[in-house]
Amino acid sequence: MTVQIWNAETGAAVGGPLKGHTDFITSVDYSPDGHYIASGSCDKSIRIWDVETGAPVGEPLRGHTATIKSIAYSPDGRRIISSSDDATIRRWDAETGAPVGEPLNEHTNSIWSVAYSPDGCRIISGSIDKTLRIWDAETGAAMGDPLEGHNGSVTCVACSPDGRRIISGSMDNTIRIWNATSGAGVGKPLEGHDAWISSVAYSPDGLWIISCSADDTIRIWSAETGASAGSPVERHTDRIRSVAYSPDGRTIVSGSNDNTIRIWNATTGTPVGEPLKEHDDSISSVAYSPDGRRLLSSSEDCTIRIWDTATWTSVGELLEGHTDAISTVAYSPDGHHIISGSDDCTIRIWNAATGAPVGDPLKGHTAPVWSIAYSPDSHQIISSSLDKTIRIWDAKTGAVVCEPLRGHTGTVWGVTYSPDGRRITSGSNDMTIRIWNAETGAPVGEPLKGHTGAIWSVAYSPDGRYIISGSGDMTIRIWDATTGASAGEPLRGHTAPIFSVAYSPDGLRIISGSADQTIRVWNPAITRAYSTNATTEYHPDANGWVHHPDGGLLFWVPEDCRNGLTCPAILTIPTAGDHRVVRLNLGEVSFGSSWIDTKMPGP
Repeated sequence: MTVQIWNAETGAAVGGPLKGHTDFITSVDYSPDGHYIASGSCDKSIRIWDVETGAPVGEPLRGHTATIKSIAYSPDGRRIISSSDDATIRRWDAETGAPVGEPLNEHTNSIWSVAYSPDGCRIISGSIDKTLRIWDAETGAAMGDPLEGHNGSVTCVACSPDGRRIISGSMDNTIRIWNATSGAGVGKPLEGHDAWISSVAYSPDGLWIISCSADDTIRIWSAETGASAGSPVERHTDRIRSVAYSPDGRTIVSGSNDNTIRIWNATTGTPVGEPLKEHDDSISSVAYSPDGRRLLSSSEDCTIRIWDTATWTSVGELLEGHTDAISTVAYSPDGHHIISGSDDCTIRIWNAATGAPVGDPLKGHTAPVWSIAYSPDSHQIISSSLDKTIRIWDAKTGAVVCEPLRGHTGTVWGVTYSPDGRRITSGSNDMTIRIWNAETGAPVGEPLKGHTGAIWSVAYSPDGRYIISGSGDMTIRIWDATTGASAGEPLRGHTAPIFSVAYSPDGLRIISGSADQTIRVWNPAITRAYSTNATTEYHPDANGWVHHPDGGLLFWVPEDCRNGLTCPAILTIPTAGDHRVVRLNLGEVSFGSSWIDTKMPGP
């Protein structure tokens, strides 16, 4: 029946208990300026207290006819809201204690929790009737339908710091996340507690959710993914065939032979939502629409699916027509069409809006089509094949534009246009990259050599200055697109062939997907800037150890930092999460078996 103030740093009681209530106190809240405390009680009243003196401020606020379950100050400190077992919410003037407007009474049972949105414009409530409601804070009118989904009483609610999300805890032992604007559920319930949820809150930065439960535990959850902190992050369980950045650079998607598509936060590397599992066979290719609102996926189940990237649900009908596994898909730059290449040796064009096929299949290749791409102006299509050729097609008529581009002596696994559309670049099983004149089909310069394994994927930087390639030799190489010269040392870290590489839209990152079931993110600028003027090469071995030339151990690199960009005498290790780097110049390091061997003489 008392309120006690405690020193947050020392844990010591500050002053004596605040006395006045005549029954149990169920809820307390500080005013935003920290000068006052409000308390709600089973005695059906709310009291306001001066934090400095501990004295009550004014008379108790009375009006509820049952226990007060929850109270909250508005963000500007001018209002207090309260909820009660009488199934109503009341608004009060925080200065005068006078009631504001009529009680809010749309709930059909006790209201256990109330909260303001960060802007103070809305009130959120959770009730024993298993629903949440959103109210206009000024008028008291209910906004939209109740938020339904919990299978038990809603015991607690809170808003994210940016006001975009609402979280709720329930007697059903789960936490749910809701879109604060639409009221729609976001992702699946957060499950892990073994008893009802008594309280939920967001971290000040909005990145984490904290919950406490009658199971006597506190849990911390990722607000982005819903994963419980400390639990293992899910990953693909088979080789990753394709990776792609969203047009805004905020998301990475990956498709795998485990039949799933996964979405990842491009900054943190954490998974976003659940894997997409509607395909019945390996995912061969993923591609975003130019506006980022749709994602394409192709599969060895001979179908193409289109996904809404706002909800990550499949939209429209399956695109069916190929008679064998589909190996590659792409959107036209204007977003009007989709193209696909298949093991049936054909290319198909589809209407992106309706999913209907456009014209007849493009035929000419004599072996499976492995890679396709639109020209930047959407006028032409290029394709590469196991028949060792590249073909150029008129995107409108489907006619072949010129003779096949021949020169590779093995399967052409990857093909792409330069951003200006003047060049075509291809990677092959013959371990070379070739550059071609997009207008004439003539080769430009000599093949680019350096890889010691098949080249599975090639891509241009957004500014067209660099080409990247991923290879069966487990490395990524960066090339000067004008001269064909290698730009720095290979990027090492994967432990199996690399099947897909791509640049971020801003050109500041490279992503790669590998048969080692991982996706790696690289900083291409660092490897170019720190790749010369040294003679000894250092990089972590498979277990993360860096060795000196005599074979001894120098230091160990944690696994989440092992995507280091290696170069002679300088090891650059991106740190997890924030993409800062540690640069270790090992060019003048002394090695020895005892500290005397390496001790620097004093002055």
